[in-house]
Amino acid sequence: MNYKIYSKNKVSHFIDVECEIENINTNTIELQLPAWRPGRYELQNFAKNIQNLDVFDEKNNLLSTKKVSKDRWEVSCNGATTITAKYNYYANTINAGSSFVDENVFYVNPVNLCIYAEGRINESCNLYLQIADNEQIAGASFQNAAKSDVNTIHFHDFFHLADTPFIISVNLKHDFYNIGKVKFNLWFQGNFSREYLKQIKTDFKKFSQEQIKVFGNFPEKDYHFITWVLPVPYYHGVEHRNSTMQILGPDSQNFEELYTDLLGLASHELFHTWNICKIRPIELLPYDFTKENYFQTCFVAEGVTTYYGDLMLYRSGVFDRNQYLKELEACYKRHFDHADSAAQSLVESSWDLWLDGYSQSIPNRKVSVYHKGAISAQILDLHIQKVSNKTRSLDDVMKLMWKVFGKSTNGTPLLGYTMQDYKNICEQIAGEPLDWYFEKCILGKESLFDLLNEYLQLIDLQVVRNEEGLVNLKII
Repeated sequence: MNYKIYSKNKVSHFIDVECEIENINTNTIELQLPAWRPGRYELQNFAKNIQNLDVFDEKNNLLSTKKVSKDRWEVSCNGATTITAKYNYYANTINAGSSFVDENVFYVNPVNLCIYAEGRINESCNLYLQIADNEQIAGASFQNAAKSDVNTIHFHDFFHLADTPFIISVNLKHDFYNIGKVKFNLWFQGNFSREYLKQIKTDFKKFSQEQIKVFGNFPEKDYHFITWVLPVPYYHGVEHRNSTMQILGPDSQNFEELYTDLLGLASHELFHTWNICKIRPIELLPYDFTKENYFQTCFVAEGVTTYYGDLMLYRSGVFDRNQYLKELEACYKRHFDHADSAAQSLVESSWDLWLDGYSQSIPNRKVSVYHKGAISAQILDLHIQKVSNKTRSLDDVMKLMWKVFGKSTNGTPLLGYTMQDYKNICEQIAGEPLDWYFEKCILGKESLFDLLNEYLQLIDLQVVRNEEGLVNLKII
């Protein structure tokens, strides 16, 4: 499949897409636009942003096309062996998983707006882009793009293309740091001063090295932190196989406050390079872009990652103890002040991400796989350290998960894990059965307040409730 992505009229906020599909030998072919994107487990129905779609044969004759679902089109090929779908996509929303175009910025998450041919999702793809003399492009796979030429960027398959966001702009700022042979790129769009890059490079390198120590190696040849700083309050990031897209704001905010957000977001998203981009639940291998991909273990994908995001900043020396405790307290407050008596378990809320996981629910219904998931991960980490006299920790669980389910050797495909697989590895590292932990923390619905305090005392901490019943963290 060959794609051209451009905009005939940037002020209109429409992105134009052409998708050429060759070697057709059937009477009909079905074209599918993804209904959701990895990293956000809810249907987003991107097809609602397509204004018009037409399909043509090699001689530019219009072919008969009909919709067979909300985001799938059936094309009557009429003997054509090559077809080209031409359509436009309305891109007027800025978040870490959207696409946006105006006279200043061309920002694309291909999963939003690239269709694929049914049965051919594993075929290689080419993307054609044009970059003006005064523009730069930020994104994985684009570092060799040459200005003023029509660039051809090759992707292994549609999954690779869909997982590679990019920004083209005249205002991009770039720097990088190296860890071994891996180049970590820093891209900034928006109102951002270069004077902060030295500090950012130093701190980012520290937490990157700490994360690599956990797993033993970095799974990609390079990595790209792409950050867009907005004039309005925002905090959102999305993980990709060797990049992250991050949206932060406001740009008028005190830099130290914005910087804390940047560090927390970037550390979290980098940890996803291992945990979800590679170590992935079996239900998500491969992604099915046409419908919900229900799975029970988002408390591993997001909860463990949330726990480690701040822990890596602390262990690497980027955060001091007071900064780390402030972030811990924020996590505790988000759970205990708002969802301590919720009716759902972590497993149930993982499943129901597809229902209302990212929006306000009815009172006391769901828990956050991020916040309760992080609290449960900390309890497990402290328990493993306790029973092993600090010779093992949750690090060892993640190392073994990486070895068994994340590391692809000699081109072998990744193996997806089940909740039982995760339990088995946790028990192997702990050296004892953990039925109590999974029954109470993962499958259970009761409060974790007392259990958390039981383990926090091991590190001289305690959560307490004030007169209003709100939680605070106390050093003991």
